[in-house]
Amino acid sequence: MKVALAESVGVLARGDGWAYEPKFDGHRVLVFRDADGVVLQARSGRLVGSAFPDLAAAARRLPEGTVLDGEAVIWTGGRTDFAAVQRRAAATPARAAVLARRLPASYAAFDLLADGGTDLRRAPYERRRARLVELLGPLGPPLQPVPMTTDPELAETWYETLPETGIEGLVMKRLDQPYRGGVRAWRKLRHTDTRDAVVVGHTGARQRPGALVLVLPGDDTPVVSSPLAPGLRTVVGAALAGAIPAGEGTATAVGVGEVTYHRVVPELVVEVGQQTTRHGFVTVLRPKEN
Repeated sequence: MKVALAESVGVLARGDGWAYEPKFDGHRVLVFRDADGVVLQARSGRLVGSAFPDLAAAARRLPEGTVLDGEAVIWTGGRTDFAAVQRRAAATPARAAVLARRLPASYAAFDLLADGGTDLRRAPYERRRARLVELLGPLGPPLQPVPMTTDPELAETWYETLPETGIEGLVMKRLDQPYRGGVRAWRKLRHTDTRDAVVVGHTGARQRPGALVLVLPGDDTPVVSSPLAPGLRTVVGAALAGAIPAGEGTATAVGVGEVTYHRVVPELVVEVGQQTTRHGFVTVLRPKEN
């Protein structure tokens, strides 16, 4: 199933008919609860139930015929931890159970796509949201609806104060809007023109990599950065010194095609430029301190 997407904007939408949600930068996951059990699907279509056994177990409490859209997130020290959730997503089944105990995941649900087997994607957001809250309210953590308001003043307060918890922006939706998979019908407003990405690999030598292979918030498809500047290669190489090798992989580089890269356990976070879709150039700016 294709997920709905958001277009980046520079101002807060105002006027009647808008809803505002905090933007959680985690691992985008669709939850399917049917008669046979639970399926967790990443944005790319990859099945990730084995990587998040704690969320899969919690989702068994949902009624059959439920489909949710949201973000798997991990909280450490009162902040969302993007690197930690990517370690969870990349874990082998044998490692996943250990990480689930050490780094338990929460599910920030922001849409209800099916209820009791009825497809709700054509229903207005306002109706889907009301039913989402009704459905998840009695269950409690780790499955929780994201906060939502229709008050632009409160949304602006969220925008100014929530970055302290690792939440860097807002998602804006029309109350009468259907769920349009694969379409950028929502709007997202971020605090900066940069964002964080997790390093899952590199090209070239680890001491002086030519480019980094990254996973961006909300997507598990690896993307290859533009070539690193000479000075940045040294800085990134030092940051990668303690990285744990994880074999080789392949990814698509813009203007080059498929490249082979050296995989590493996802622990290093870097700051990248805003134009970071899988079809555009991703510019690495600097490693982020732990």
